[in-house]
Amino acid sequence: MQLFQPRLPKLIMICISLGSIKEALTQDTLKTQSLPELVIRDERLSTTGVTPLPSLHKGMIFSGRKTEVINLQMTAANVVEKVGRQVFAKIPGVFVYDMDGSGNQINISMRGLDPHRSWELNVRQNGIMINSDIYGYPASHYNPPLESIERIEIVRGLGALQYGAQFGGMINYITRQPDTTRTLSYQTVNAVGSFGLLSTFHSISGKVGKWTYYAYAQRRRSDGYRQHAASDAQAQLISLQYQFSPSLSVKAEWGRSQYLYRIPGPLTDSLFWQNPRQATRTRNFYEPDIHVPSLTLEWKINPRTQLHGTASAVIGARNSVQFIAFANIPDRILPTTLNFAPRQVDIDLFNSYTSELRLQHQYTAINIPSVLVAGVRYINNHLHRRQQGQGTTGSDYDLTVLQPFRRDVHLKTTNWAFFAENKWQLGSGLQLAAGIRAENGISRMRGKLVYLPDERIPFDLVHRFVLLGGSVQYQLTTNAQLYGGWAQAYRPVIFADLVPANPLERNDERLRDSFGHNAEIGFRGNTHRLTWDITLFQLLYRNRIGSLQMTDEKGENYIWKTNIGDSRNNGLELYAEYYFVKNPRLMLSAFTATAFMDAIYTSGKLRRQNQNVEIAGNRLEGVPAAISRNGFHFHAGKWHGFLQYSYVDESYSDPFNTRQPVPTGAAGIVPSYQVWDVGISYQFSDKLHLRLNINNLTNEQYFTKRPVIYPGAGVWNSDGRSWIATATLNL
Repeated sequence: MQLFQPRLPKLIMICISLGSIKEALTQDTLKTQSLPELVIRDERLSTTGVTPLPSLHKGMIFSGRKTEVINLQMTAANVVEKVGRQVFAKIPGVFVYDMDGSGNQINISMRGLDPHRSWELNVRQNGIMINSDIYGYPASHYNPPLESIERIEIVRGLGALQYGAQFGGMINYITRQPDTTRTLSYQTVNAVGSFGLLSTFHSISGKVGKWTYYAYAQRRRSDGYRQHAASDAQAQLISLQYQFSPSLSVKAEWGRSQYLYRIPGPLTDSLFWQNPRQATRTRNFYEPDIHVPSLTLEWKINPRTQLHGTASAVIGARNSVQFIAFANIPDRILPTTLNFAPRQVDIDLFNSYTSELRLQHQYTAINIPSVLVAGVRYINNHLHRRQQGQGTTGSDYDLTVLQPFRRDVHLKTTNWAFFAENKWQLGSGLQLAAGIRAENGISRMRGKLVYLPDERIPFDLVHRFVLLGGSVQYQLTTNAQLYGGWAQAYRPVIFADLVPANPLERNDERLRDSFGHNAEIGFRGNTHRLTWDITLFQLLYRNRIGSLQMTDEKGENYIWKTNIGDSRNNGLELYAEYYFVKNPRLMLSAFTATAFMDAIYTSGKLRRQNQNVEIAGNRLEGVPAAISRNGFHFHAGKWHGFLQYSYVDESYSDPFNTRQPVPTGAAGIVPSYQVWDVGISYQFSDKLHLRLNINNLTNEQYFTKRPVIYPGAGVWNSDGRSWIATATLNL
């Protein structure tokens, strides 16, 4: 990254000096306005690396904690298909769950957490929370197209004080800003690729008076790498902002994402090694359709005080119709009926409403410059879950229910949260920050499960927490700093933990939210040639939820869902990028983003084959000991490209650390894998940009996880070699 200051001719400098003297002598009484410092950056070079967020940003304090910003403006990554290992290439420790290569979903986690639909993260778009139901089903079903995203902001676990509820921290997708120099500008991104991929994206933006606007529409279709894995996705967004004055603005947004995915079914290990592209299901479908409306207020009350407010909602449905069985049970025509078996229909309806208000105030006390950030958040969620409905025996996408749902329950949650954090500037180099977050809420479950008596269903769960945290940051030199901190975090008990799966399962009425902390210490900085960020971290996760085998007073066995134990993850995260050549005409760099993790259960028991087994000392499931992404980037005139190598170590699929795969494929080791990617782009002009990507260059056949929930227990392999060609036109 280069900063430069243009030199003014001596005559201009003399004129400026004379003008200043004249102004002082005449004592001009006209009002003056101080303009912010203007820093001119070489944008072409600054887009290739990862940078931290400033210590104070949008009413949030980030001093002393690990933050990262990915700039997607000029990336050569495959953003159309949301290839996570390329998009998050320079973010060490990001685990990418690859099970849907069509680009519908981003499934990531950090520091050994569960990547399923990124639900261990507080996921946002433009600061608006897009988790479907933070206390019911915190997965992020809303997925904006990355063609619309300008940058991605990441805050690791210490962000829990300001965002709450998630051990994994926060990820914020920032959409492209409107072109304020014109009334109307237009962009289209079109792509074709392997496996029948066709994608088109169109956006308009501009400024009219005090109004600015941005809108897009996207459509993407794919036949999929595996047989019977077709996908049809679409997304839209409209954003309008009105600037009442330089200090006050209001923005209204509405976004939608929807896709229909034909699920090819899980594989056993033998089926995977025989032919990873085959399907075990042809009649399974999944469709989330999510709307996110929001209002955002930005008000600079005075030079020292700012107010940020949002009101938003996540409204929509998550639908599926499937033949659910282990991978070794085929879905075939039954000889008794000469037809397929009825499928299972599940429908979730989300109505989640969130309001947040944050106040930022700068002040000086005892000659110490300080910043206070305080805020309040109110959540009102209603999740209506209908499951195990008997569907049709057909093969198309049909949500018709022939018999009532066996599960028909409502989860209503209200939650108030208050947080306050203060940052002190001690001298020129030392910053201290400390904060507190208090949460008070209740989740009420009502409804009916046909296999349980009515008195078992009413269930209320109180969420009450006081979270503490602090951080420190020391500026060693202009371009290097030490940082570190500690913050408590929690994960609420969610709907899946409260709803008994069958008549034999019972819930502990004392079921508690998971609780723990994140701690980290790091060293980051840059020189003209080298950029680095090295972090040591610990994630402590208490009260993990699981199942035990129990016997009641009548001598009857049952499954007891309760808090089963604790886990701990100690790790090292390293990002380094070295520029062999770095000038406006040519840039060549090599990078590594590598993480090592030692994640184990420190205590706990779990049910296994009608007995409770100690798991203390076992490795955490789904956590590789090492994740490493390495590669080269270059800019040469109008050319831009990368070569990337990704390695992920083996991991266990269950807390028992089962190595030998079971016949169903639902448990066993997840082997290590390595993937090569390459991409190249050419900028014909400011208007036309072409890009070619080859994903998985060596055609590695691998899988990243053996899920136990959606989309079915077993092996879900990732895509083999593919290509995609993308053209971007700006008018």
